[in-house]
Amino acid sequence: MRRRGIWLSRSIRFLLPIVLVGVILAGVGIVYDRGLFSLSGTTTAQAWLAPSYKQTGAKGQRIPRFVSLKNQRINVRGGPGKNHAVQWVFQRKGIPVEIIAQFENWRRIRDADGEEGWIYHSLLSGARTVTVSPWKADARVELLEKPSRLSQIVAFAESGVMGTIRQCTGSWCAVTIDGYKGWVDQNALWGVYPGEVVE
Repeated sequence: MRRRGIWLSRSIRFLLPIVLVGVILAGVGIVYDRGLFSLSGTTTAQAWLAPSYKQTGAKGQRIPRFVSLKNQRINVRGGPGKNHAVQWVFQRKGIPVEIIAQFENWRRIRDADGEEGWIYHSLLSGARTVTVSPWKADARVELLEKPSRLSQIVAFAESGVMGTIRQCTGSWCAVTIDGYKGWVDQNALWGVYPGEVVE
């Protein structure tokens, strides 16, 4: 009996780590299957915060997406409704903003400074506009004749200047700025996503 008892205790000691590893792997499999983490290190929270083109808004339009202001003067409210206080007022038509959420006929927008608020949907336009390097003060961006760094310079655009998009290839955007037409490095513009193609 003593020898049998010793054999049983040794077997338990041998099997215990295997059982524990199995339980841990099963737990990891469940967590992974539910999308709570991935091998790439992306957590659910990170995925939720990152722009998702799978989300859709009204008429199947993606969220987030860039639009522009339709009117000269637009109130930005603290919530989706006229009962919410006005947080600030846009004073210029055509400013690019990013729609990041929606509730009924209201759109939650983010501007180039990172400020967020709610605007009634009819005050927004699908026309695409951009702002030149708003994150870098006193920057000068080349407006080129063709989408190539070797191309002739048409003009220089200072940071904060606004223009309209005619086309984007994913690397370059054909824009019109103050009457000048040319190509700008897409990464130097706010109002279009990196790699986004606009036709």
